[in-house]
Amino acid sequence: MKVASRSKGKLGLAALALLQVLLSCDANSNGTVKPVASEEPTEGSEPLPIELSFVRMTEDDLILKLPGETLEDNRWTRLYEDELGIRIRYEWVSKGDLYDQKLGGALASGAIPDVVKVNAEQLRTLHNEGLIQELTEVYDQYASPFTKTILNQEGSAPFQRATIDGKLMAIPATGSSIEGAKYIWIRKDWLDRLELDPPRTMNDLLEISKAFTERDPDGNGRDDTYGIALTRSLLAPLMGISGLLAGYEAYPTMWLEDKDGQLVYGGIQPQMREALLVLQRLYKDGQIDPEFGFKNSVQEEKLIADGKIGLFYGEQWGSFLAQASRSKERDSDWQAYPIVSATSEPVRVPLPLGTYQYLAVRKDYPHPEALIKLLNLHLEKNWGETAEYEKYYSTPQPVWKLSPVTPYPALKNLEAFRQLEQFRSTGDRSVLKAEAKAIQKYIEIYEAGKENRDAGWGWKKTYGPDGAFSILEQYIRNDQLLYERFLDRRHRR
Repeated sequence: MKVASRSKGKLGLAALALLQVLLSCDANSNGTVKPVASEEPTEGSEPLPIELSFVRMTEDDLILKLPGETLEDNRWTRLYEDELGIRIRYEWVSKGDLYDQKLGGALASGAIPDVVKVNAEQLRTLHNEGLIQELTEVYDQYASPFTKTILNQEGSAPFQRATIDGKLMAIPATGSSIEGAKYIWIRKDWLDRLELDPPRTMNDLLEISKAFTERDPDGNGRDDTYGIALTRSLLAPLMGISGLLAGYEAYPTMWLEDKDGQLVYGGIQPQMREALLVLQRLYKDGQIDPEFGFKNSVQEEKLIADGKIGLFYGEQWGSFLAQASRSKERDSDWQAYPIVSATSEPVRVPLPLGTYQYLAVRKDYPHPEALIKLLNLHLEKNWGETAEYEKYYSTPQPVWKLSPVTPYPALKNLEAFRQLEQFRSTGDRSVLKAEAKAIQKYIEIYEAGKENRDAGWGWKKTYGPDGAFSILEQYIRNDQLLYERFLDRRHRR
């Protein structure tokens, strides 16, 4: 998500610096996949598939839930081979931090796969070393009109970032800036138990955090709860601090325009100091898990699952994190609320550029169009006229992750919510397209109140009438969305 280049590495440095301020007041998997043997076709035989190699992180948790499918042999790899004659091969797969280390080594040595996903700095390095090829004509010729429409939903900025010396050197893995909008996810049952109102100001939020820490909201008679969830990844989309910082008009990682019309970097503006002092006080007062600086999201999520944390900042999909508490407390209830301001002015909701990764093609790979064909088919089978959403996107397992390329419409979730709202107001189910139709099915499972009702709980909390997307619509109506200054397109509707 990301005139300066902001890579994941820079985000990491920013997060580390913030973490030091607060605290001061699988590693065994690097399996190599064997390459597919290459054979020459015989006369009269079907042409052999084109091989296209990648490297990637593992998806062990997902694979365990999909019997009969692996990273190398699954519904997506079979579709690509059957429909396009493209056989996917992984030169290696690895977990988390080990993936980043191994990718860094591969880039440094020049031993890259046919297609490699990199950040902006890595892309420029590969270009300077002459290791990747230009894709301008390939993209123009092979990208379908539907693909071009989808990848342009974020405006021209992602493609500008992928263009070096006037040449398109990679296809941006376009994200969605508007999906970066933050909300406050709060345990509503704790609010009700302590007779507290939802927050309207930052002072209200701080009082709620204090009450969740000190007033025994779970009623077990022990001092064992915290107000706010944080992890060592302070700028993460869930359990991060960017939503809280925005309440003090502090916007780390973003380029903004100051009162004189000059571009300034948000991470070094004076508003950051006040916000960090507040976080420091929360930490010293025991309202934050004292071990958060050593915990990743999975470890901190356990505190939510155990009913020990009452609120966190996060994106619209925070409902599925909050749902962890319902495994032990079936009656636990969470609700999304708008982020709040420490001043009398309406809060501005920061939206960093949603694109920070790029798909580059190895210099001497003979079929660069293969990458574009994958993008075309992935978008078509999920959102096109022949879409099979519940087979290739959500079963409800996120099977889209099985694909080595995962483009998506930047506005797809907001559009699905708008279709659901239209259905709720008219009763006309025909207005629901594939994704909205699947979401409505999950919501109805929850509303039916049967044993498997929690399969739809998170969907209702995000896409329901008072879910997270209803708040996003409020942000849009009130002109509260704050885009990075260099973005050339705004999603105001």
